[in-house]
Amino acid sequence: MKLVTFSLDDSLNKKSYNSIGILIDNNEKIIDISKISHGELPNNMLEFLNNFDSNNMVLKKLLNQDNLNKYKINSNTVTFKAPLPNPRSFRDAYAFRKHVEAGRKNRGLKMIPEYDQIPVFYFSNHNSIKGPGKIYVQKKHLTKLDFEFEIALVVSKQGKNISATNALNYIAGLVIMNDWSARELQFQEMKLNLGPAKGKDFATSIGPYIITLDELENYIIKLKNGFTYDLNMKGYINGELVSNDNMKNMSWSFSEIIERASYGVTLYPGDLIGSGTCETGCFLELNLRNNTNDWLKIGDEVELCVDSLGSLKNIISFDKNEA
Repeated sequence: MKLVTFSLDDSLNKKSYNSIGILIDNNEKIIDISKISHGELPNNMLEFLNNFDSNNMVLKKLLNQDNLNKYKINSNTVTFKAPLPNPRSFRDAYAFRKHVEAGRKNRGLKMIPEYDQIPVFYFSNHNSIKGPGKIYVQKKHLTKLDFEFEIALVVSKQGKNISATNALNYIAGLVIMNDWSARELQFQEMKLNLGPAKGKDFATSIGPYIITLDELENYIIKLKNGFTYDLNMKGYINGELVSNDNMKNMSWSFSEIIERASYGVTLYPGDLIGSGTCETGCFLELNLRNNTNDWLKIGDEVELCVDSLGSLKNIISFDKNEA
C-alpha cells in the first residue's frame, strides 16, 4: 500500500480537513482511511502506526468491499503533506560509503577503519519534517544550501535489542527523504567536533508516500545479516539529472542500522530512520567531483525519484517571516 497524509477543502462545510489515505488506481485516486472505516481507524499516520498490524488487517478487509467508488477522492484535488508529519524521533545514518569518503576528502580527512565496524547515526529535528512543495529557508541557510538524497524507513512496532535478521518485522515501509543542509552553518559548528545541528535542523522532507514492504517484494535482496532492496535512485535539479545511485549500494543495510539503533534502547512505532546520503546525492560531493561551486538558490526545484517510492518534489522559497 501507498500511505499518504493529505488535506482537502470541504466546500460543502466551507472548511478543510486533514486525513490519511491510500493511493490507488495508478496514484489517481485516494481512499480516505478514516472515512472508509467510519471512524474505526484513525485519521493521522502516527496513530495508525501505533497499531500498524491490526489496523492493516482491518483496512485490507475494507478494501475488498464492492462499493469502493463512493470513497474515492481524485488525488489532484488534495494537497499532499509529509506522509508522517510528526515522527516520534528522527535518526539519520551514514550508510553509503562512497558519499562518506567524498565528505571526508572534502574536509581533508582520510577514510577510517571504524566506518566498517559500526553503522553510525545522529539525531535530528523530528519537529521540522516537511512534505512535497515549498521549503522555506532563511538568509543564513542560503549560504551553500544543499540537498541530500536519501531513503528512510518508518518503524511499525515497539522493540528493543532487535536482531538484523528480524528487523524486517519492525518496518512499516520506506519513503524518499531529502535532508536539507545549510553547509556554511554545518561547517562552522563541526569544526568544534559537534553536530551537525543548525546546519540540518531547519527542514527535512519526506514523501510523497510511505510504501509498505509487501509492495517491494520483487526488489528485495537477502543478505547474510538482513536485507536490502534493488531500487534505482535519480535526483534532478531544475529538470537536470545530477544524482544516480541504487539503494542496494548501502554499505550498511537498514536491518543492521535497526540492530544498532535498538541496542539497549526501545524503538517505537513512528520512529523515522534515514539511510544517509547516496553517492552523488548532494552538491557537496558533486562539487568535489566536478570542481564546481554549485549550491541551491531561491526558486530551484529539487526532484528525487526512487523505483516504486515515487517522486518527491520541493521548491526553495524564502521565509519572509525572518526578523
